[in-house]
Amino acid sequence: MKLITSRTLPTLCFSAIALSIMSCTSTEPIVESSDTTGGETVATAETGTLEFRANGEDFVRQGFVSKDGWQIEFDHLYVNLADVKAYQTNGPHDPETNKSVDASQIAEVSKEITVDLAEGDANAAPVLIEAVDAPAGQYNALSWKMTPASAGPAEGSTLMMVGTASRDAQTIPFTIQIDSEYSYTCGEYIGDERKGFLDAGAQADVEATFHFDHIFGDGDAPADDSINTGALGFAPLAALAADGTLTADMASLKQSLEPQDFSTLEKTLLGLAHVGEGHCSEAKGGHSHDS
Repeated sequence: MKLITSRTLPTLCFSAIALSIMSCTSTEPIVESSDTTGGETVATAETGTLEFRANGEDFVRQGFVSKDGWQIEFDHLYVNLADVKAYQTNGPHDPETNKSVDASQIAEVSKEITVDLAEGDANAAPVLIEAVDAPAGQYNALSWKMTPASAGPAEGSTLMMVGTASRDAQTIPFTIQIDSEYSYTCGEYIGDERKGFLDAGAQADVEATFHFDHIFGDGDAPADDSINTGALGFAPLAALAADGTLTADMASLKQSLEPQDFSTLEKTLLGLAHVGEGHCSEAKGGHSHDS
């Protein structure tokens, strides 16, 4: 894990500290200590344990009905994550501005990692990505990338969905692999409880949340609800099954889906990420917009 600290100086701003963050205006106190191995003076701060977690919500853990009546159950739902960072910001970060995060402290996951959002039973807690030592304070912004996995069960995939879909007397096992890359920058977690408040010597968590009802819709919501009008559903995918099984990747989906359906799929994949119910700005292929 890398920790970045800053100090208030009247006229100076160090670009090496900024790391793509557009301001160094923090007034957070730091403590000087001596590096006994090299004799250099380094900055330290009181720390706690910050847990980075990923959550596919009940839709993933318990199954759900798509907007077009397919009961979807996931056996595995792999997401490959990289450059996962939590920030203590100088003022709230609004992802709708598409501005860089103005942070006084950064804590990060040190490696690429694949998580299975369907891991555990129906009531399992959000999946632990990694727990790191981090400076105490409020972590109120989060960013991460989804990149193709370099190894493991989802090798080559950014997102890999494995499960079954059933409607009436028909059941379709499916494996859907997505290899597109995405980058997300989010503000503070929004939910029943607030997250990211880390006291020295204590533990707190931040959460990357994935809304799969954006892709498939929600059969429990009205047909004209925005969650359904903007979703692909499962029926267009079911139509691609061969011998009762659906195996697809992004290339085959682009070739086989109707252009409008493929465009909807791309849009819903791009808007997959949230922080609880909080929105993120997204980027794919160098172009960004808001969810």
